[in-house]
Amino acid sequence: MNGRDVFEYALVRVVPRIERGEMINAGVLVYCRAQGYVGARVHLDEERLLCLDPDVDVAGVRAALRGYQGICAGGERAGQAAGEDAGRRFRWLTAPRSTIVQPGPIHTGLTADPDKEADRLLALLVR
Repeated sequence: MNGRDVFEYALVRVVPRIERGEMINAGVLVYCRAQGYVGARVHLDEERLLCLDPDVDVAGVRAALRGYQGICAGGERAGQAAGEDAGRRFRWLTAPRSTIVQPGPIHTGLTADPDKEADRLLALLVR
């Protein structure tokens, strides 16, 4: 495969008012089974978010995004998911939720470096 492995990714979206259906992308989750990698990159555009809902709990959204990063990082930051492998943590993070911060659909691709891929996807799809 020319040194490239299959990877999966999902956007992390912020939907401040579910009834309006408006959202912004605030992060990306990347998983590569072959390399045992799971990672998250986040970037919250607060100004854009506040345009959608001036009353949104920005601190709560930031805390939820830090939670995604902690679970991907593993160890103590992962809480109850600390003992799970990268794949199980990715599947847990990408399970559908009905909260303000939620994962989008899973997509796939090929990469030699999933960590750099996470940076590339953040720049392309979030920033």
